[in-house]
Amino acid sequence: MIARQLPARQGVLWLIGGFMLLRRNPPFITALTFAYFLVVILINLIPTVGPFLLPLALPVLVVMLANGCRAIEQGRLPGMSVGTALTEGLAAHRLPLMRLGGVHLLASAVVALVGFGMGTKIDLSDGMNPEEAVALLGDMALLLAIASPFLMAFWFAPLLVAWDGVSTGKSVFFSFVASWRNWRPFAVYGLALGLVGVVLPGLILVIVGAISTPLLNVLSVVLRMLLLFVLAPVLMASVYLSYRDVFAAADIAEPDVVTPDE
Repeated sequence: MIARQLPARQGVLWLIGGFMLLRRNPPFITALTFAYFLVVILINLIPTVGPFLLPLALPVLVVMLANGCRAIEQGRLPGMSVGTALTEGLAAHRLPLMRLGGVHLLASAVVALVGFGMGTKIDLSDGMNPEEAVALLGDMALLLAIASPFLMAFWFAPLLVAWDGVSTGKSVFFSFVASWRNWRPFAVYGLALGLVGVVLPGLILVIVGAISTPLLNVLSVVLRMLLLFVLAPVLMASVYLSYRDVFAAADIAEPDVVTPDE
């Protein structure tokens, strides 16, 4: 496998590219995003086994989402049926994807157990004093640091399995290496996402709230709709774009690449 090492600005370009991809077929990508969230919610609602089934299903859901984005970018819809477009690569690689789901379940269990252990340190029943707030923020930062390697290992893995035929173990390894080498664009991606999704909406609401409470209520609803119908599909599309830029575009890679042996 060949993984490109991208400049930091690529993180912003993933969000911009996701928006441009959304503009090419807003109904399809929005419906695909909502279907993804609906399936996730429904699986979580299954008594007892739901939280265990979700990590198993996520690799398949990610592949289907990326299949839809790729079909839109390549202009293969509506010529190709939606079902055919969304299920590309699933049947041929169902066993590696199932194994990847199992590994994902184990990783999720580790992170959940660590988070549960941290959550027992502070009693929130009577509120939180400043010292407890600082401790909670520290625990959250530690949990994020623990979860980050797992996120890096699974970011590209489903698509490496379904599209490139990479084995489960190698897909996790290649995904981690590629994410590590591209930590700069991912850091910029996270910062840009926080700016667009949290800081700017919050700043707008604070300013409007100081002017008019009724206007604040209206604008609050509008911003929620924008986040739901615009930012969420853009994020889904950006997952596909990050894979495309790091792996699928390797034929136009710069000289600085990593080439792990297959």
